[in-house]
Amino acid sequence: MYPGKAHGVSDVECIERATAAAVSPQALEDLDGWLLAFDGGAVNRAKSAVPLQHALMPEPDSLIARIEARYAARGLPAQFRLATPPCFDGVRSELRRRGYHAGQPTLVQLAPVAGMRAVSAELAEVDAAPDAAWAALFMGDGVDPADGASRVAALARAPGALFASVREDGQTVAAGAAAFSHGWVSVHGMRTAPAWRGRGMAGRILAALAEAALARGLPRCFLQVEEGNAAALALYRRAGFASAWAYDYWRRA
Repeated sequence: MYPGKAHGVSDVECIERATAAAVSPQALEDLDGWLLAFDGGAVNRAKSAVPLQHALMPEPDSLIARIEARYAARGLPAQFRLATPPCFDGVRSELRRRGYHAGQPTLVQLAPVAGMRAVSAELAEVDAAPDAAWAALFMGDGVDPADGASRVAALARAPGALFASVREDGQTVAAGAAAFSHGWVSVHGMRTAPAWRGRGMAGRILAALAEAALARGLPRCFLQVEEGNAAALALYRRAGFASAWAYDYWRRA
């Protein structure tokens, strides 16, 4: 299920540009086949550099130095979001030499939207903007409120994004968002209140977001999930998602 090419542009590039559109960094730059996202918030995808092709990178020392210089010019630390294929072995070796360490292994998963729609017969409610109850799911249960507020703000800035909520007994118990860009729908910010987990609430979120994607004529969906999140991976597998590639964040300690 690894991406191919659409209209001469690789799906890898479309997915990375769609990811940036969904998390709305304060600034973006293209540099030598990489997309550089600059942001002072908590969302790592909004403040890291990512290659737009999974291909061999010549002269990784010079490349990394140029990327570091662009982040330094904005007063930000450089951070790299690097997929795991062997073509990036040289980049990884140079990052290690410069004192970077890999962490937060994450999977990029893809699914047909029609299969995602079938995960639940019941649908969440969908709105054009997040309300206070939607945002509140990112603020409690041991989550750093500043981190949660930053994530809500980033998702809310995405042009044309939709926000799904499951409401039970007058409270919002599950939430998620979808963005629509570069020929893909992408799912972000999936949250379920602890007392309601395991009761199909997240499936209702996915199904509602899929319904919105189908209405827009978008047949494919992607999301990004941490490799160790077993509960989320089980849900996404039921919804038809399969891993296309994995990546790590590379940061200096």
